[in-house]
Amino acid sequence: MMRLAVILVGLAFATGMASADDATARGEALFRPCAACHMIGEGAVHRLGPHLNGVSGRTIGTAEGFRYSASLSEAGAEGRVWDDVALDSFLAAPRNYLPGTSMAFRGIRDAEDRAILIAYMIETGGAEAPQGEVAVDPRIAAVLDHPPDEAYGAFLSSECTACHSGGGEGIPRIAGLAPQSFAAGLLAYRDGTREHQVMNMLAARLGDEEIAALAAYFATLE
Repeated sequence: MMRLAVILVGLAFATGMASADDATARGEALFRPCAACHMIGEGAVHRLGPHLNGVSGRTIGTAEGFRYSASLSEAGAEGRVWDDVALDSFLAAPRNYLPGTSMAFRGIRDAEDRAILIAYMIETGGAEAPQGEVAVDPRIAAVLDHPPDEAYGAFLSSECTACHSGGGEGIPRIAGLAPQSFAAGLLAYRDGTREHQVMNMLAARLGDEEIAALAAYFATLE
């Protein structure tokens, strides 16, 4: 925490903010777009993306209980770590730093904003990864309690593949996505905590059984 305090005080001084509290508030604001997919802090669980507790200093692609894209898994196998430089490079342009990542985020151009966001993530999520299995959001667990009917998921999948088969700019690839992450994303669109006009409309038509079937089907794809 001492390191963080120094960072925040330095950032506040450098940017003309009145205090470290102002830097923390700005970090919280910068994290809000991330919160559509990631949780951080007490009680954080994996959602569409992995929880970010302890991300600083963690080997890339190794949060327990989350299934990563091949690009992040390979980076972890090479021993690459989320240090300050790696986090800054990734937040600047995720798809340039790790081509093939499924994260649909264009990046943060401003270096000062990236530094404040990284400091906020360290403050909120700690510097060491939590030990043991990460709890699953009860809503997601309830969906995944349904039998994994892959055939039904394949039948329902045409509306998904119309946009997501290629994973274009701003459109993540969903083939091979872990069922937990897939279900978390659709639930967020269904209840409106994540906003996208088309996805909100499509997800509103899906019940828990349909989401479970789609999650099971897409998890089987490469």
